[in-house]
Amino acid sequence: MTEGRRTRVVLARVHPRAHDHDRTRTELAEQTQVGEALVRGLVRAQLALALRLSLVVAIGLGGLPLLFAVAPEVSTAQFAGIDLPWLLLGVAAFPFLVVVGWAYVRLAERNEQDFVAVVRRPER
Repeated sequence: MTEGRRTRVVLARVHPRAHDHDRTRTELAEQTQVGEALVRGLVRAQLALALRLSLVVAIGLGGLPLLFAVAPEVSTAQFAGIDLPWLLLGVAAFPFLVVVGWAYVRLAERNEQDFVAVVRRPER
């Protein structure tokens, strides 16, 4: 019997190539200028959202005492035997703040999702 010589067959080695979106992640992790600009953009968006909703709360709740000073008949009005100012400031303020808080969380999460979409988006 003749011995056959064995031949080793190796497929081409595949080296994973870094994708463009990996470069963006690297820039974020290494805090390069591009990464810092992306994070600054997210912080600005969150700050702008917080300021806008703070303005809504300031106008919504801060405007009530002004309304009572300008229109005294509103401050003396009663609803179901309870003074209207007490109802507005003591009862209606809490659902208002809950709605504003819910809106803030929802919009802040959307800002973060947009940020993640930018980071994961493949560059062209």
